[in-house]
Amino acid sequence: MARHVLKTSPIPMKTKLLHQIGLSLYNTSHGFHEEEVKRKLEQFPGGSIDLQKEDSGIGILTLNNPSKMNAFSGVMMLQLLEKVIELENWTEGKGLIVHGAKNTFSSGSDLNAVKALGTPETSSNKCCTSSRSGPGWRSRGYYSV
Repeated sequence: MARHVLKTSPIPMKTKLLHQIGLSLYNTSHGFHEEEVKRKLEQFPGGSIDLQKEDSGIGILTLNNPSKMNAFSGVMMLQLLEKVIELENWTEGKGLIVHGAKNTFSSGSDLNAVKALGTPETSSNKCCTSSRSGPGWRSRGYYSV
């Protein structure tokens, strides 16, 4: 039942359900609270994550921030989460191509956004620990071009 509700509900409802069953998009044991992290990331605008779903079942995810060599802004990090959830619910999906706009894949993350997530008690990279091994990641192959 919970699986069906997670797959058919809008994103905010999924987040609430994840919290109710003891799961979170962010690890609160390291001092990160989801709403606080989102609020901090929203302070760093720029770029976008674009998703195109082809009839063939191939998704094309574009990192679109060419003025910064497609570095992930805070807003892009939040958009990526939304796109991953959308892809997980795409039953016709067979594969995913990830690429960067204007012939550059990505220079990484906007370091100002990453620093904003850090606290004196924690290192700034703990917010992303085990992000790929969390619940919901499919066992499909992901390739970057």
